[in-house]
Amino acid sequence: MSSKVPAIYQLGHLPIKDHVFSPDRSILAITKENEIEIYKVSTSNLAQKPKLVAVLKDHDKTVTSVDISPDGSKILTCSQDRNALVWEADASGEFKPTLVLLRINRSATVCRWAPDGRKFAVGSSDRIIAVCYYEEENDWWVSKHLKKPLKSTITTLDWHPNGVLLASGSTDGHVRVFSAYIKGIDSKPQPTVWGTKLPFQTLCGDFTNETTAWIHGVKFSPDGDSLAYVSHDSSLGFVYPQGEELPPRAIFNVKTNYLPFKSIVWLDDQLVCAGGFNCNLVVFKGNESGWKEAYQVEEQKDLTKEAPHSRVGDDDDDDQEISSHQALNMFKQMDLKGRVSKPTAGGKPAKALSTIHQNTINSIKNFAPGQVSTSGIDGKVVIFNV
Repeated sequence: MSSKVPAIYQLGHLPIKDHVFSPDRSILAITKENEIEIYKVSTSNLAQKPKLVAVLKDHDKTVTSVDISPDGSKILTCSQDRNALVWEADASGEFKPTLVLLRINRSATVCRWAPDGRKFAVGSSDRIIAVCYYEEENDWWVSKHLKKPLKSTITTLDWHPNGVLLASGSTDGHVRVFSAYIKGIDSKPQPTVWGTKLPFQTLCGDFTNETTAWIHGVKFSPDGDSLAYVSHDSSLGFVYPQGEELPPRAIFNVKTNYLPFKSIVWLDDQLVCAGGFNCNLVVFKGNESGWKEAYQVEEQKDLTKEAPHSRVGDDDDDDQEISSHQALNMFKQMDLKGRVSKPTAGGKPAKALSTIHQNTINSIKNFAPGQVSTSGIDGKVVIFNV
């Protein structure tokens, strides 16, 4: 196994929309259609395949996001069935869900715990972000809504290290930073470069680039003083604010020739790692002076530029007629991505990508210093050294 890759977990062949490791990295939760699979991971031997310990089945529709609380005790999930659930293991180890009153009429799209674990945020297609906190007397989670000026589906969320500011990205191409301060739950926040007075629903920043492409991922830097995001025009954005009512100190839009990125994480205050439809991870380096690509984590061959065929007719299968019997066999032999090697004597099997992920990377998470974990449409969870 490559030194770049401590572990590759092939967890079935269904797409994994989101994944998360617990803070001590002993538990892995993944979303799979309308279920959440919980795995026990051997922290002493990451290469060992994780063991499936539970399948959570209370959602009726596709589970869109999963997160584990900072203390590792609770699992948060949300789904296209318009619900979010908080799961806790009882004494017997069985997971029991607690109701969350989201009060939304469309899909819940993304959910994230705040750094202190006392509240969480759920984005939705209802143009609402629900900020949820626990109400002891009723034993459920209630929510306050961030609405204005949201006008489209929320695709991504990230909490500032102070647990009060919340960044969101949406399909209108805007990245916004809100105050999600809840009286009685949060202690009064210290002033930051994003603002000083932070009552609930204060808009501390609103950014977009010239294409207003969908925002796929947004992430605060480790110190919370800058923000990175990736959008569907294959670009990365970086924002360095300088205070309320003031324009940012610096703002960058880094264009790339890759397919669009779906997710982004900071490795430190000057390095970010992004991945998505390109099936590869790309690391960018920079600061307030500017950003540029540093390296690709995996060497990637361009499969469109292979040597031309030496013999006429050897691979010109598109022009050859095939019998109905061959066509039937062709459909039978299709793999899970609908690819097939054409049924001719000289036919070659479908080309595999030169990267570990064979389909879109949906989510990237920080795993350990110098390591990230990824999950994708190919049913894999991979831990990379970056």
